[in-house]
Amino acid sequence: MSFTIRSATTADHARILALNLESEEMLSPMDAARLRDLDGMAAYHRVACEGDEVVAFLLAFREGVAYDSPNYVWFAQRYPRFLYVDRIVVAGTHQGRKLGPALYRDLFDFARASNVDTVTCEFYTVPPNEASRRFHAAFGFGEVGSQWVADGAKQVSLQVASV
Repeated sequence: MSFTIRSATTADHARILALNLESEEMLSPMDAARLRDLDGMAAYHRVACEGDEVVAFLLAFREGVAYDSPNYVWFAQRYPRFLYVDRIVVAGTHQGRKLGPALYRDLFDFARASNVDTVTCEFYTVPPNEASRRFHAAFGFGEVGSQWVADGAKQVSLQVASV
């Protein structure tokens, strides 16, 4: 079956929350109120669907929003213009079907159309997220810093790619 990518709607929120929960060990937690807040700040919030079912999502922010993520703040202090990938999640049942790359290609197209030449993100190095490291390297991301988060329980690699 083919997939479509479209803007997320409030009708998608329950499924987005379920997908986030499924991958929470590699993401930050998110409840319905937090998702509403993030959706309101997001420059890019799109979903990949198989038929009517949301099977993946990507949430990203531009500079200048009041997002309290320590990783977003790190980039905001160093880059005047950027698009920050907060999270990308693909349902476990749909991994390996090229949905992540499709969402990233769409995100980079969005960045180009928005005259943004820098995309930023992070992934855990403690605990290690080797799949994310390989995925981001394939899109040209490179490390520009690192920091400890979650009260020192986790370390992230802060990454940048040129659009």
